[in-house]
Amino acid sequence: MRILVAGGSGFIGTNLTAELVDRGHEVTVLSRSPESDDLPDGVSTAMGDATAYDSIADSVAGHDVVVNLVSLSPLFQPSGDRSHEDVHLGGTENLVRAAEEGDVPRFVQMSGLGVDPNGPTEFLRAKGKAEEVVRESDRAWTIFRPSVVFGDGAEFIEFTKLVTTPYVTGLPAGGETRFQPIWVGDLVPMLADALEDDEHVGETYELGGPDVLSLADVTELAYEAEGKSVAIVPVPMPLAKLGLTVAGPIPFVPFGPDQARSLKVDNVVSRNDIAAFGRSESDLKTLREYLGLETRATSDPPRETA
Repeated sequence: MRILVAGGSGFIGTNLTAELVDRGHEVTVLSRSPESDDLPDGVSTAMGDATAYDSIADSVAGHDVVVNLVSLSPLFQPSGDRSHEDVHLGGTENLVRAAEEGDVPRFVQMSGLGVDPNGPTEFLRAKGKAEEVVRESDRAWTIFRPSVVFGDGAEFIEFTKLVTTPYVTGLPAGGETRFQPIWVGDLVPMLADALEDDEHVGETYELGGPDVLSLADVTELAYEAEGKSVAIVPVPMPLAKLGLTVAGPIPFVPFGPDQARSLKVDNVVSRNDIAAFGRSESDLKTLREYLGLETRATSDPPRETA
């Protein structure tokens, strides 16, 4: 198949393109900066900005599938004049239009857990509206909603260390926000499967890893992998929100009120749809395994918050 991966020069995109090339597909990466040393040999590139329709239309036309991975991180404030609404909603509108006008029959959308047009954060609202655009299109669509994705080049662990310190650190509400991290090496084969099998058309999949971990758990694992300990000091959520809101306008502080609101929203699946791809949670890599730590004993499971 001829597959165009929009946003394919990013973390998930480079892993997905490698998987698709290994499966024998013809892949084009569309990006504002498509050249990347991480792209595998044999991948074609096209320069374009999803927020500018005329810059992408010709590149999209004629493919068999468009995969939309274009995204701004929910962990940081958008830089410059780019907004979640512009990139996630506007970019999706342009890619869907280009797919329709360019006779591309399949469209795969990367979304996220908890997205909702009326959600509590700009990221969740924009992604929720973008899903509506995809569902209302006349393309054969599939939507993926993964929890946070980890792996080489991901920002999740680095973000955790950026907002904490070893030995003693404060976390909003003691770091009780829950995540269900999934390894990129487990996620991208499922994405590739969805492109190859029509049974996934019209489906929305929530995907998470084998463990539910609080932000405090992730912090402890990140420093344990460096041979360091950390004690978590709870910071009351109202105080944390005030601090992030005040810090928001400062250019070198990448957090703001939207990030404070996101800390009130768990990032876990309501159901784990990995079974739709023939996987079980025992097949998936845990964050501990990825970090080179021994698997927890059954008597010491990862902390879960009800």
